Amino acid sequence: MENQHAQVSEIQLSYSHRIKPSLLPKITHSKDAYQILKNSWDFNKIEFVEQFKVMLLNRANKVLGICEVSTGGTCATVADPKIIFSVALKSMASGIIVAHNHPSGNLNPSQTDLDLTKKLKEAGKFLELQLLDHVIITSEGYYSFADEGLI
Repeated sequence: MENQHAQVSEIQLSYSHRIKPSLLPKITHSKDAYQILKNSWDFNKIEFVEQFKVMLLNRANKVLGICEVSTGGTCATVADPKIIFSVALKSMASGIIVAHNHPSGNLNPSQTDLDLTKKLKEAGKFLELQLLDHVIITSEGYYSFADEGLI
């Protein structure tokens, strides 16, 4: 039998900073995160479809960037932990803040929101990547899991 060499794809990881670290915004409170997230949201969609984003932070709680993880329907979207953590690991983030909107305008977390937050917190511990907050955004305000003692 002929010896066949398996061919596999090479995987390369890269991440480039486009902003000097001294110019990155710092998160000191949930309101800081809300303001930055609000500015990154497409307000034409905030009351139309649910979106899920992850904010990536360095060890000094400065924002490295924001990545949209998913866009769903009017009442749900998929927040895949594999995607969330792959983005965080690729950017060498030390912490993350996850966020999604409720098109209904309701700021109360659902049981699914609570379960996902718990899952992300536990996975983050294992990866030494801290979940700092989960923010629910509407056109009129926000809800912070950290402020409510749920992180």
